[in-house]
Amino acid sequence: MAKKNVKKDKEPGRIRQLGQVFNLTRKSDKALVPLLLLSFLLPLAAGIAVAVLFAGDSVLTTILYITTGFLLALLLTLIVLGQRAEKTAYKEISGKPGAVGAVLRSSLRRAWQASEFPIAVNPRTQEAVYRAVGKPGVVLIAEGSVTKTKKMLEDERRAVLRAIPDIPVHFIQVGDDSSSTPLYKLNKKMKSLKKTLRKAEVLAVSHRLTSLSKGNSLPIPKGMDPSKIRAPKPR
Repeated sequence: MAKKNVKKDKEPGRIRQLGQVFNLTRKSDKALVPLLLLSFLLPLAAGIAVAVLFAGDSVLTTILYITTGFLLALLLTLIVLGQRAEKTAYKEISGKPGAVGAVLRSSLRRAWQASEFPIAVNPRTQEAVYRAVGKPGVVLIAEGSVTKTKKMLEDERRAVLRAIPDIPVHFIQVGDDSSSTPLYKLNKKMKSLKKTLRKAEVLAVSHRLTSLSKGNSLPIPKGMDPSKIRAPKPR
């Protein structure tokens, strides 16, 4: 009985997980199926065409060309599915309080120092500002209305420059209007910023700003899941 229960509690396998991702994404992404078919058939057709044109009478070479085309088709299909699923997931949470924090938690690499929790929040409107430190310098990311977060961004910029003068400070406004960066493009936008700091400088700046903000207690925006709060890592 115990063995049966263990089997039931196991997570679904990779193929089943891919099926779940596909089904969830397909519901809101009408272009998914055509794109997946295209990404699979084109490399496969190219492999078959190369085999016909260049393999000659060699059966082994023909099989190798077709197999290579099939593997490339499978890889490209998985890449397209992953990108479309990620974009769909970001669209689902876009506009909700805490969405930027979710992206900072899940998408940024180790080259960045960032928290999923905002450094400034308007308790009434739930607009928030997040901070990330990387090789481009300090990036302040606003979540909410452009007009309502403008003063919050400027206040945080002044606070950063008081602590570390001459540090590059960048603003990114996340939103759906034409002047803002869509949530799913946030990671790409941050990577496109010009790099000016070395890794050691990034850590020093991050530690400096974190030490100055210690003790500030900010309300968690509605929409963020308190059960997902994690204790800070020991230094």
